[in-house]
Amino acid sequence: MDFNTATSHLQKNAEIIRMLVQDIEDEQARWKPTPDTWSILEVINHLYDEEREDFREHLDLILHRPGQPWSRIAPGGWVTERQYNTRDLAKSLACYLEEREKSLKWLADLKGADWSADYETPWGKLRAGDMLASWVAHDILHMRQLVELKWAGTLKDMAPYEVEYAGEW
Repeated sequence: MDFNTATSHLQKNAEIIRMLVQDIEDEQARWKPTPDTWSILEVINHLYDEEREDFREHLDLILHRPGQPWSRIAPGGWVTERQYNTRDLAKSLACYLEEREKSLKWLADLKGADWSADYETPWGKLRAGDMLASWVAHDILHMRQLVELKWAGTLKDMAPYEVEYAGEW
């Protein structure tokens, strides 16, 4: 893994996420295709909390504080506990982007990090490089989720007309 490539992906991914959601109307931001799925607003607030309470925090733990306990996170529960879907999308997006900038600055300040350093998590060993790679991949998983939400919203908005002519999804 190349550190500069990973941080470049993190920077570009944040820009893609911004472009995917920046002009979404409030109703569309809160809309969920089913009660069990997340809205666009919930995805953005999840990314915000993961940015400040998970990836940066846990990577720092692996690299610099291996004896300290792994902090508890509950990303699925936070969606309802923290009432993500009641928040403002523009503000939520700005908070996420601000946290990503903090993360990028923090990563840029890492000098001589040992990417093979590992930490014994509750589910097994996790290397610092695994955490950074997972951070990049996590963005992409949620970029896919945002595109799927936009697709489902488009189908809803275009009804009763069909979109088959566009191509297979």
